[in-house]
Amino acid sequence: MKIPLIKPYLPPQTKEMVCNVLESGYLTEGPVTADFEAAVKDYIGCQHAIAVTSCTTGLEIALRALSIGPGDEVIVPDYTYPATADAVAIVGATVVIVDVSPRTMLMDYDAMEAAITDRTKAIIPVSLFGNPLDHNRLANAKKRHDLFIVEDAACSIGAEYQGRKVGTQADISVFSLHPRKFITTGEGGLITTDNAAWAQWMQSYKHFGMATSSARSETVFQRIGTNYKLSNILAAVGLSQMSYIEDLLARRIELALNYNRILEQVEGISLPLTTTQATHAYQSYCILIENRDHVLSTMREWDIEVQIGTYALHRHPAFTPSDTCLVQGNMPGSNYAFEHCLALPLYHELGYDDQTYLVDKLMTALKP
Repeated sequence: MKIPLIKPYLPPQTKEMVCNVLESGYLTEGPVTADFEAAVKDYIGCQHAIAVTSCTTGLEIALRALSIGPGDEVIVPDYTYPATADAVAIVGATVVIVDVSPRTMLMDYDAMEAAITDRTKAIIPVSLFGNPLDHNRLANAKKRHDLFIVEDAACSIGAEYQGRKVGTQADISVFSLHPRKFITTGEGGLITTDNAAWAQWMQSYKHFGMATSSARSETVFQRIGTNYKLSNILAAVGLSQMSYIEDLLARRIELALNYNRILEQVEGISLPLTTTQATHAYQSYCILIENRDHVLSTMREWDIEVQIGTYALHRHPAFTPSDTCLVQGNMPGSNYAFEHCLALPLYHELGYDDQTYLVDKLMTALKP
């Protein structure tokens, strides 16, 4: 594409850091992964950061650490990537799908509250596209109903709510390191929490259930576990970017605000609302338009890579209502977001001239 949707920014030292790992012969998870986890922990301000193979496996581990499984219900928004709900099904719990607000595309908090039952063990709200959640509202629900908040923060590293980084306010938060995210390892994920017991359990589970016996200073396998480790090779890619994270985030916000300035007066385009008292990380820059699919295909014909926002789960066979998948209502907010949301190109090296060009093309595509 002449203008791609995303281009990962890899600093000059990335290749050197990866080559150092290759030359060391220590290719699996080890000291470089630990350094990456430490850099993330220091940046976010959480007590524990755990690197894993993906955001999906991170969500799974989080639910397992909270002893969530068969017989429990977990509430998720309908407008999200399927991984959010997949993790719930993988641990054997019941997926409860609720609507989203059509203006923010975040979970509809009233619908969330209405879906809570005595079987509800957790809520997985999604800070979609980097737009933070209303953690005051979530904290109130958590307290009143005695449940856990596991944030799907796949897109939200660097975002803030009331001056605190995403990753510090939910019980457990899980981030993605997919190449569409501006901190990437190719594939991978990160879990953050302030709870030491959960962090220890998750570290053990992702290492086959391994622990160290303090009595005999030897390796023991304390529980059934699996292998969700992030290799030193992939961690080196992520670590090379962490020194630049503030600059990368500032550039994304600068470009997003420029889009806002250009587009806010354009007829036929609505800009999604950002959560009050929040700093959006703009993993994706999205707009809401009529005739979205026509605009999408037309822009792609002009070599401008645009994309839908994400998916409405209830429209897919995997989430057909059943005893273990409860769909709450007919999802008007999610249907609207799914049919009208368009993601525009946003990456570090995108220029103002590129934005002007693609907005001109967008306005042409919008014409009847």
